[in-house]
This record gives sequence, C-alpha cells and structure tokens, in this order.
Amino acid sequence: MNAEATCTAKISLLRAFEIRIDGRPVAVSNSTQRLLAFLAVRDRPQLRATAAMTLWADTTEERAAANLRSVLWKLADLRDRLIQTFGNYLTLAPDVEVDFSQLLERARTLISSGDHEEIVDFDRTTGDLADDLLPDWDEDWLMFERERLRQLRVHALEALTRRLCDERRFGEAVEAGLAAVDAEPLRESAQRLLIEVHLAEGNVAEARRQFESYREILWDHLALMPSVSLCSLVGVMGPRSGA
Repeated sequence: MNAEATCTAKISLLRAFEIRIDGRPVAVSNSTQRLLAFLAVRDRPQLRATAAMTLWADTTEERAAANLRSVLWKLADLRDRLIQTFGNYLTLAPDVEVDFSQLLERARTLISSGDHEEIVDFDRTTGDLADDLLPDWDEDWLMFERERLRQLRVHALEALTRRLCDERRFGEAVEAGLAAVDAEPLRESAQRLLIEVHLAEGNVAEARRQFESYREILWDHLALMPSVSLCSLVGVMGPRSGA
C-alpha cells in the first residue's frame, strides 16, 4: 500500500503549501493555510493569543482573536483531524505529517551520523535539501525558520559531499557540492569541499576553474579574496590585490 495513502494528514510547506487528507489534496482558505503553517513550523503548542497576534499583527488583539476563532470554526470537520486544542493552547494533531519537520530531521541526521552510514537515496536527499520553505510567502514569522533551514541545508549538503567523496562516489559528490555552493555561493567551506572533490577525482582544471569562479564572485560581492589556505589548495601563491 502507498505510504502516503495510509497517512491521516500531510502538510507540505516546501516549495508550496498543500494539505492531503488520506492521500487526497484538500483546498482551504488562505487564513487557514497561514494558521496551519504557523503551527507546523513552530512544532510545539502555541498560546491562542500568540498565534492570533502573530498572524494578524496589524489589527487589535480583540480582532485578531476573532479572526482565529473564525478560522477554527470554518475548518469544521477537518479541525479535529488537523488541530489539537487544550485550554488556551493550539498545536497540530499528533498524526499530522509535515515535510518541513521531516527535512530538518534528515538534515540533522546527515550532519551528525557516522561516516560509514550508506547514502541510499541520493536523488531524494539532494532534491529535498534544495527546497525552500514557502518561498512565495511574505510573512515576518517565517524569516527565522527560513534562515534555520538554510543553515541546516548547507551544513547537511557539505556533510553529504564529504561522505560521498570519501566513498569515491565522485559524480554524486560533485552534484551535492554544487547544490551546497548554489545554496550559499559566498561560503568558503562549501567551495572548498567542491574543489577538494575535483582534486580527489584528479580534475585539477575543474578545481582551478571552480576556484577562479569563487574568487570572482567573492570580490564582486564583498571585495574580499579567498583565504590563503584555499589559494594554496589549488596552487595559487596567495590572494591577489584585485579581481
């Protein structure tokens, strides 16, 4: 049986918002999406007043509380399947799956797990780590969560690149390294890992090309040069005074 079909409810926050109940997509209002997304990213019980004033920060406390009550009422039969309430607190129902939470867990596992754990589903791992949290949403309360995800993504991609290189899976290591560089082009640790993969595979020209590309964007954006150790890695005598 399809694993998704057996799941009571699943909320997707990566790339775009979606709810599936028993494997079928369900349409809800924008206000309901915002409430469910808020509870999902916070991943812990929230005071009703906190949820209301966070989601409707541009109105009065009384109006925000009324808006929250309206959203909960409009959920009707879906409310008990998606949201658990107790006292003055709200949280997602315990059996609701959230792709954002699953991605955070996988990223932490990649960062902390032993070097000898096999990377089985490489395409899924790198694909998930390239996803953003609700990229089309303009919500202040999402900013911290986006930054948390970005930092974890880059660290996880670096860990994945290093492990694949150690396993001499160079093609996959290059792909993971490119994903890390794409996520944060100015990050020297990501650039270094990608260069080290090229060198480990014997592709000195590719390593030098990647270094020169990094040196150019670093100078263009920050008027800085790569570190002496990175220059030495590719056989460059030292940072130049210009681009």
